[in-house]
Amino acid sequence: MTRDVGLAAELAQDALVAALEQWPARGVPDDPGPWLMATAKHRAVDHLRRQENYRRKLAVVGAGPDSAAFEPDLVDALDDHIGDDLLRLIFTACHPALSTESQIALTLRMLGGLRTDEIARAFLTTEATVSQRILRAKKTLAKERVRFELPPPAEIPARLAAVLGTAYLIFNEGYSATAGDDWARPQLCEEAMRLGRVLCGLLPGEAEVHGLSALMELQASRIAARTGPDGRPVLLLEQNRRRWDRLLIQRGLAALERAAGLGTLGPYGLQAAIAACHARALTAAATDWGRIAALYRLLSHVAPSAVVELNRAVALGMADGPAAGLAILDELAAQGSLASYPHLPAARGELLSRLGRAEESRAAFAQAAALTRNQAERDLFTRRAGG
Repeated sequence: MTRDVGLAAELAQDALVAALEQWPARGVPDDPGPWLMATAKHRAVDHLRRQENYRRKLAVVGAGPDSAAFEPDLVDALDDHIGDDLLRLIFTACHPALSTESQIALTLRMLGGLRTDEIARAFLTTEATVSQRILRAKKTLAKERVRFELPPPAEIPARLAAVLGTAYLIFNEGYSATAGDDWARPQLCEEAMRLGRVLCGLLPGEAEVHGLSALMELQASRIAARTGPDGRPVLLLEQNRRRWDRLLIQRGLAALERAAGLGTLGPYGLQAAIAACHARALTAAATDWGRIAALYRLLSHVAPSAVVELNRAVALGMADGPAAGLAILDELAAQGSLASYPHLPAARGELLSRLGRAEESRAAFAQAAALTRNQAERDLFTRRAGG
């Protein structure tokens, strides 16, 4: 089994290239996942056999050390206790030799289909920082001679946080795209939700697994209502709630109930509880903003971050008036940690508008438009700025 994570990525790419070459002529297999896995395995076996033959020839002529006998059955170790190809690879890539952030960044780049700029946005950092983090992660795995192989069942809990984080950030990129013309990428949301459902079946006793699944199902229930007939974004309070997917809401609420039944809600469960407040409100006016603000306060203690504070400020602005929320947003702006995050000036613009401070509001929305790289979002902020 190779310990070279770069080689593993190349083998995966080779399998995808083979699919692009063969499927148009032969047709797409009924089950593409196993086809890709088998193709990657065969190429891994071929590669290792070539390496072994080369080492043996070197040994014969005295040009290299003896090498261990090749064991082709090691490649078959991927036939395992996790019954999903992508999830299997994510658990494999999330190795505890790396920090959780490095595990997630490497896995998102190799397997999640996210570009470096999209990963940087997810971590609220720069592309250069993410690139260096991924490079160091690869070097660490090579230096430690880490096997790129599926962990045994006993080691899965140690990798769970990174696996959940990976699925969550894939979903987030799908729900609100970093760049491009489309506000959302629903196919990424669907894949993340599928992973969440598989995880719920694999680890039914883990509260945060159900919490994450609940969060994604509830958030995804709004996707159809997030754009109007003209394709323009529609904000939460203006959405036609009859277009919300009631089946996804039912699934999300059921998953949240299971999470709560397994113990204290963690960060994903708390976010799901916030999403549930919106899902249960039949109209925007019926939203329990006081409860949402209280849940965000609890979340800020469990998993503190500037984005959580931003969301708490928005909720507080709805529950206690715009001035209360604006005070928190002004503090965040002064700290500078969200200087490149377009949703901070956008949130300020909304609260300033409600306070009747029209010029300041327009300036804040113009700042938000300048910061975002998503065209649909830029158009929305530009309209609010009056441009």
